[in-house]
Amino acid sequence: MQSEEQPQTAPAEPGALAVSMDEFSALEERVRRAVELVKRERHARSEAEERAGSAEATLRAQTPLLEQQQSEMHALRAERDQVRQRVERLLAELDALEL
Repeated sequence: MQSEEQPQTAPAEPGALAVSMDEFSALEERVRRAVELVKRERHARSEAEERAGSAEATLRAQTPLLEQQQSEMHALRAERDQVRQRVERLLAELDALEL
């Protein structure tokens, strides 16, 4: 049976260790960039959630005002129609007088 721990062999050439260190350095740099990317994305997500919460609060605050304005608009349209009908009746009476 072989032991579970296998002895690590030293590189045969000094250049092999340098390549290995270069590869490790490249990996280390990629990990650093990935960590920075995750930090930026978390920060951006946090800001986006904050903006969304603010927008939702604004929407909730504006909804009653919108409903009030819609109600006023319907009332004004009804009043306008009544005034139009009264003016049309007056014009009809004026036309009847000219005969």
